[in-house]
Amino acid sequence: MKRIAALLLLACLAAEANAFEAFVVSDIRIDGLQRIAPGTVFTYLPIEKGDRVTSEDGEKAIRALFKTGFFNDVSLTRQGDILVVTVKERPAISKITIKGNKELKEEELRKGLKGIGLEEGETFDRLQLDRVQQELTRQYHNRGKYNVSITPKVTPLDRNRVDINIVIAEGKASRIKHINVVGNAIFTDKEIRDEFESDTSNWTSWYSKDDQYSREKLSGDLEKLASYYLDRGYADFNIDSTEVSISPDKRNIYVSANVHEGDLYKISDIKLLGELILPEESLRKLLRIQAGETFSRRKLEQSANAMSAVLSNIGYAFAEVTPVPKTDKEGKTVEVTFYVDPGKRVYVNRVMFKGNTRTEDEVLRREMRQLEGSWYSQAAIDRSKVRLQRLGFFKKVEIETPKVAGTEDQVDMVITVEEQPSGSLLFGLGYSQVQKLIASVAVSQNNFLGTGDKISLAVQRSSYMNRYDISYAQPYLTDSNISLGYNLSLRELDQGDANLANYLSDTAAFSTFVGVPIGETDGVQFQLGFSNNQITTLPGLTPSYIIRYITDLDHRTIHTWNLTASWAHDTRNKYFTPTRGGLQSISAEIALPGSTLEYYKLYYQGAHYFPLTDSLTFLLSGNLGYGDSYRNAIGREDPNAPVKGQRVVLSGLPFFENFYAGGVRDVRGFEDNTLGPCERVSQIDYCQPIGGAFKVLGSAELILPTPFAKNSDSVRISAFLDVGNVYRTFGDFDAGELRASTGLSLQWQAPVGPITVNLARPIRKKDGDRTETIQFSFGTQF
Repeated sequence: MKRIAALLLLACLAAEANAFEAFVVSDIRIDGLQRIAPGTVFTYLPIEKGDRVTSEDGEKAIRALFKTGFFNDVSLTRQGDILVVTVKERPAISKITIKGNKELKEEELRKGLKGIGLEEGETFDRLQLDRVQQELTRQYHNRGKYNVSITPKVTPLDRNRVDINIVIAEGKASRIKHINVVGNAIFTDKEIRDEFESDTSNWTSWYSKDDQYSREKLSGDLEKLASYYLDRGYADFNIDSTEVSISPDKRNIYVSANVHEGDLYKISDIKLLGELILPEESLRKLLRIQAGETFSRRKLEQSANAMSAVLSNIGYAFAEVTPVPKTDKEGKTVEVTFYVDPGKRVYVNRVMFKGNTRTEDEVLRREMRQLEGSWYSQAAIDRSKVRLQRLGFFKKVEIETPKVAGTEDQVDMVITVEEQPSGSLLFGLGYSQVQKLIASVAVSQNNFLGTGDKISLAVQRSSYMNRYDISYAQPYLTDSNISLGYNLSLRELDQGDANLANYLSDTAAFSTFVGVPIGETDGVQFQLGFSNNQITTLPGLTPSYIIRYITDLDHRTIHTWNLTASWAHDTRNKYFTPTRGGLQSISAEIALPGSTLEYYKLYYQGAHYFPLTDSLTFLLSGNLGYGDSYRNAIGREDPNAPVKGQRVVLSGLPFFENFYAGGVRDVRGFEDNTLGPCERVSQIDYCQPIGGAFKVLGSAELILPTPFAKNSDSVRISAFLDVGNVYRTFGDFDAGELRASTGLSLQWQAPVGPITVNLARPIRKKDGDRTETIQFSFGTQF
């Protein structure tokens, strides 16, 4: 009816155009304009001064102006030889307000409205209101919301403007009541539906929403169904028909799919045709499937992708490898031909960065392994992306390689990053019987002033403890990635506050380190430092083992020159939440000859991430620590020695360098630093941890999909099993003394800071162990 009314209106306007006889136009006047410039009208008007205008020309002019969509009314009249064009502009859309939308984000809805021409600042056409209802209803139907109600309202404003208010009543989503696959005999319903996103209502549907119908989700599930058969040799598999029905109350959905399984096929032969570039033998080594094996579409795609990747690494950025299967229905075999089209060899013209508002371009550019002016290499591009992700400065890194306009052998490389906080500000406030009120603040920035340099400052004060730490590191002292750093610390520390043995330690220390890369994934670091440590024991509080050591040493001030060398092999793909790769590191520290005590410490740390599926990752990690003296220390004169003047000999790792275990990031479920050897004193009702010279720790974690987090790069949930302990010496190791715990861990790079929460349960413990069910730590980012 609206279309008919528009045709009648156009006919009436054409009648007005017929109201004048043909004449030569001496001038043209436009009446009725408010927002639109006269020049715009003249652009679309097919009549100019000096033209001889007939009634037919008038009709064409009216149609041309109506076609612009700017006007509700157009008429042509004549005043002498002047052509008068009178228009009534359509109103402009001042504001679009959407209310009631919860399922769909407003930006998604506005994108759909923009697609039909409804946008703030654009011309308003009332015919668009029907299209608005249809478009929004379509979007909600795709999400299974069949009870949705869309009510648009237009409010006229001054200056020929309108406001559009769209009120949405979403209603409840339709639930999948039944899914029926008909025709499957080889595989069970459970097997073929195991990876479906759609499911009938179950106990997890409240958060997964897998029972909410979606057209896109169903299409994806049907493709998974086809892939399930095609990947297992059933090359004739076909989905004959699908049917989706809805109950009268629009609350329940019934899905049915009729399938034809077909027969099992084997690969009879594999051929490679086209411009291979590389020797055929080299490409055949990349095949994931061989003649005689069961047909698999997935393995064909993997083979094609592997060959494309190899060609892209030597400059053929747009190489295409297409597998074409030819079936023999009688012999139940498939002959596969891979057609190789390498395209032109391409090199990278420019490397550009977007989104790094705080970080300097140079910080990103020095991580690039794909260089300007060199041949395109997909491996180098992938490696560049991994290195950028591992900086920890960016939430997201995306790389595009658009073609350079007017060329066929050049691309630009555009790296778009989304920055995230790279600093932390941690506050602490606590109370203990010994230290009373404790206040601390720590500031660190891993991307200082956008240069990639690292700086940190920590201050902690209480009645029994003062601590000041400052460090600075420059990861790119030279273009070859040699790093340089400094650490300075002053501490007056009561060890008992950290669940360590009670004694006071006043330490001043300075160190400097140099890091040298070895290849892409390996690096070594050397650190030289000096420390001055004055230890004070507390009668009735300090374990006798420590009091005896300090007394026998006859030195309350301990001077140490220490040298540390370490090696690290890092293949992780991300900084905060890796999903593949691993980290291996070994370090050796030695107190150099001439120090008060001459000892060494060895430490190993290993972790590897195994991706099981797109959403599941298995992590294995372990730590080993060992220390001992390499030269005995000569202490005070031994009063119990049979020979007068004989002095006490001290051996083993000094107590203040002992390893500790237990805590929120160690053997979870046990209090921080409380595992291992301990000693009771008269004035404290628990056994004080004193640590040991040998530490062993192992952990297995299954990293799970995060239900409520849309950004899996900032939130991680894992189920863990921790095993470990600390022993006085290596010879004291006893597997029967290992402690174990299991539970769930949440790690969240939250806007308020990094948060770790553990829900742990010790499954192997002994009397006297200090356990915790809930453990957490947090800080504030800036």
